[in-house]
Amino acid sequence: MKVLVDTPIWSFAFRRSNNAENSCSKPVVEELIELIREDRAVLIGPVRQEVLSGISNQKQFDLLREKLKPFEGIAITSGDYELAADFNNQCRRKGIQVSHIDFLICAVASRSGIPIFTTDNDFSLYAKHIDIILYVPRDSGQVLQEKHTDER
Repeated sequence: MKVLVDTPIWSFAFRRSNNAENSCSKPVVEELIELIREDRAVLIGPVRQEVLSGISNQKQFDLLREKLKPFEGIAITSGDYELAADFNNQCRRKGIQVSHIDFLICAVASRSGIPIFTTDNDFSLYAKHIDIILYVPRDSGQVLQEKHTDER
């Protein structure tokens, strides 16, 4: 099964320096490496844009763009934007602050039936109210989280 990889995961792997401060990201990066080896890591255009944004050095930008090129991108449909808006509205009614890109990620993943791999804790909150699956790394001892059906 493919896994939609969110911006923080790619950033841990490609943009952050390797120092002791980032040792907590090592298991996350190792899991991404396994997903890549298994040809399961995918992304969407807005995630690609987020990862590439803010790089002032053109050489570094070009290098990162080349590293991301091999990864399959999932096409975004008009229905995905509508579903993202619906997810946004559902969560706002529950008093949850929303990110438009986060909900587009949720919509594409929901439509595609694939889990989201992220370290962004907001997604755990979203999952309580909308139809998404969060990917849990293998070393965590857990399995994929089930789709939540309560509060909908």
